[in-house]
Amino acid sequence: MISLIRPGLRGLCLASLLATSPGTVAQTPQADPEALQREAMQKLVEKQARESELKAIEQRLAGNSEARAKLEKDIAAIRADRAALNKALLEATARTQAAEERLGGLETRLGLLQSSEAAIRRSLEGRRNLIAEVLAALQRIGRRPPPAVLVRPEDILEAVRASMLLGAVVPDLRQEVEILGTDLTELVRLRDGIATEKGHIGTEMEQIAAERQRLASLIEARREREASAAKDVESQAALGKELAGQARSMREFVEKIEKEISVANKAADAARQAIEQETREQRERMTALAFKDPARLAPKIAFAEARGLLSLPVAGSRLRGFGDPDGAGGTIRGISLETRPNALVSAPSDAWVVYAGPFRSFGQLLILNAGGGYYILLAGMQRIDVALNQFVLAGEPVATMGETSEAAATTVGVGTGQPVLYIEFRKDGVSIDPTPWWTKSQGEKVRG
Repeated sequence: MISLIRPGLRGLCLASLLATSPGTVAQTPQADPEALQREAMQKLVEKQARESELKAIEQRLAGNSEARAKLEKDIAAIRADRAALNKALLEATARTQAAEERLGGLETRLGLLQSSEAAIRRSLEGRRNLIAEVLAALQRIGRRPPPAVLVRPEDILEAVRASMLLGAVVPDLRQEVEILGTDLTELVRLRDGIATEKGHIGTEMEQIAAERQRLASLIEARREREASAAKDVESQAALGKELAGQARSMREFVEKIEKEISVANKAADAARQAIEQETREQRERMTALAFKDPARLAPKIAFAEARGLLSLPVAGSRLRGFGDPDGAGGTIRGISLETRPNALVSAPSDAWVVYAGPFRSFGQLLILNAGGGYYILLAGMQRIDVALNQFVLAGEPVATMGETSEAAATTVGVGTGQPVLYIEFRKDGVSIDPTPWWTKSQGEKVRG
């Protein structure tokens, strides 16, 4: 009778599956998350480029601030230098004026001495005849010494006359000569001093003139430098304003790009979530349809893709969870559910029976091959209703619980004496947590 019913059921399920296949379901257009992500990446690249430009502008702005500070410091130094130069110029001017005043006094004294010299020369000129006669007499005496007194009387008379003349003139002449000599000596000394002083004053005047010219040149150079520095400060200030404006606009542009990137990322995430939701819903629909086909002879979907879609094999509450201590120094590698007496146990997933029978202290043990290297172990039942190598469907009854716990307490956990079902998932020989495979409501029930 099974062989007569199943073809009809298979045809019915296939017909319903084709009627509700994805190709016949109206599809709603969804935004392409990859395109949105690419757009966000492009905007991110553009943002990074603008940030680099902004960083360069900010560096130039910082350099501009440093240059302006240095220029302002230079201007202050120039102003201080100019003040020092002006002070030195005033001191040089005072020294020049004092030297000129001293030179004027020396020139006045020189004039008086020259007047005295002229007076002495006029006095000597007025006595030129007398001096000439005396000098002539002295010459005659020098050329013709006086003869012996007793030789001729006229010689005696001439000698007497000469003596009388010399005796009358020579004392006055000696006095005049001494005065003239004293005046001439003083005049020579004063002339030498005046000449020396004039030389010193001339040298000092030359040095002062050179210093004044140098100071004037320095002041002019400092003024030009100050004017140039002031222009540089103005240009740097203008450049600073321009750079600040560029930085502000660039910063605003970067913020705009960041907002656009955020919007694009949110849109991409929303599109991705919508697609994932649609894919998950479609997969759930397909899984539900696959599980509803009682004529299937093999799993319609891979066990790894059935995460969040499986139902617990029995109604009950959790005693122990995956990874809990087992009381013997180890951890539980599955979950234990306390059930009602004689509760019906169903297959969690499509699978092939690879072991069915008692095993040590586990009670009745059922091992199901779910494909892809996944195995499901069910232990603690009192009776198994399937045979070895049989293909069972998800939700198909496979065993019955007893009145009390049939498995070892260390495996299933210590309860209230009620029957306990032990469930373990294995992948390639390693125990894995089965919690992600249960539907959301049942997964919370198992965790709680």
